[in-house]
Amino acid sequence: MNNQSQIKGHRNLRQGRCSQEGGIYLITSTTWRRVQVFAEWRYAYAAIQAFTGDEVLKDAQLLAWVLMPDHVHWLVQLGQDRDLRSLIGVMKSASARAVGDAGYTPQVWSRAYYDRAIRSEECIASAARYIVANPLRAGLVQSVGNYPFWNAIYL
Repeated sequence: MNNQSQIKGHRNLRQGRCSQEGGIYLITSTTWRRVQVFAEWRYAYAAIQAFTGDEVLKDAQLLAWVLMPDHVHWLVQLGQDRDLRSLIGVMKSASARAVGDAGYTPQVWSRAYYDRAIRSEECIASAARYIVANPLRAGLVQSVGNYPFWNAIYL
């Protein structure tokens, strides 16, 4: 049995993780214990205002995102200022603080996140479509236009 198969849980997500300036990544992060924090409009709005802010993103670009009741998907292109781990940490902590300021006191985010490097133009468009269509697949709305917590630079 190799070492990879012995690694359990969130530590396994860190194996092979790399961060490349200018790289595009599809990120998924869940709320703590999958609590539906963002089903509450004021918490969703607070989180969005935080993680889309220029002071949080710096020179990274958020290409597409959707905030679901219990998780988030971000399609992000890194800049020079922050590596992937640092950027995701800042996005999660800023949004958690904002949600706390809006009145939510429990822990907001789980520690781990899943990332996938996007390597081609076709994959970028496919990842953006996947993100935007998430509320449809979850049965939250009949039309993407009816879901308020998403955005994409492509539309």
